[in-house]
Amino acid sequence: MSLPFVIGVAGGSGSGKTTVTRRVIETVGRGGVAVLNQDNYYRDQSDIPFEKRLHTNYDHPAAFDWALLRGHLGALIAGVPIEMPEYDFTQHTRSAQTTRVLPGGVVVLEGFFALYDEVLRDQMALKVFVDADADVRFIRRLQRDTQERGRTLESVVEQYLHFVRPMHLSFVEPTKRYADVIIPHGGLNEPALDMLAARIRQTVDG
Repeated sequence: MSLPFVIGVAGGSGSGKTTVTRRVIETVGRGGVAVLNQDNYYRDQSDIPFEKRLHTNYDHPAAFDWALLRGHLGALIAGVPIEMPEYDFTQHTRSAQTTRVLPGGVVVLEGFFALYDEVLRDQMALKVFVDADADVRFIRRLQRDTQERGRTLESVVEQYLHFVRPMHLSFVEPTKRYADVIIPHGGLNEPALDMLAARIRQTVDG
């Protein structure tokens, strides 16, 4: 059995990573793609008081459960289904629910630190960095966090200034050098998405 084609999709928060992942799914077909969303691999904080969870720096690499993420990617590559954790962003800890992810001919790891870890990078056949202007990324993050995660405008702005922006510059932006493909202008760059889709089709179809 041939190994799956593993794609890493990295980029800043709000850059358009989900749009790129969606294009991969459309290209291959939903049944042929296994998606690992790195946002679900934040460390469990159920043993920490809620007020203390509010001060966790979620934009630092230390916030993630790297061992679990590596293990789950390895399992999918080996053809073994996994139970991906679900993160409850309203409670700032891991949910009791999990999502069953079946192996596929293509495996996508999506997250702003998707290209950060060397062990994960070494298993990727294609490394993608989705680039977008900081103001565009902030607006998208603001819309998502207020509409989907129950956050206030003030809390999103404060988190962006104190955590998101400095952590992006320190840890996310430098991973661009590992990318095989850089998509400028984020998920709205249709020509770049078309080229990426053609590359994936060429590889998957043999």
